[in-house]
Amino acid sequence: MKMRYYPETDSLYIELNLKPSSDSREISDGLVVDFDAEGHVVGLDIQHASGNLDLRTLEAKALPAVSTKIR
Repeated sequence: MKMRYYPETDSLYIELNLKPSSDSREISDGLVVDFDAEGHVVGLDIQHASGNLDLRTLEAKALPAVSTKIR
């Protein structure tokens, strides 16, 4: 899973897996969900992120992550 913030559009994209997106739907104002060809969720696009989220911190609890990277 990867998260990337785009300051030029003030959006946060959460990539849940590496499958390509074949469909996108805005399920709520400013929340777009990307789906693969089988209809599984592959990503989330949160628009106006700085106004809707606290982007100053990131906390993960009990994730079975093998590695973490900060860039």
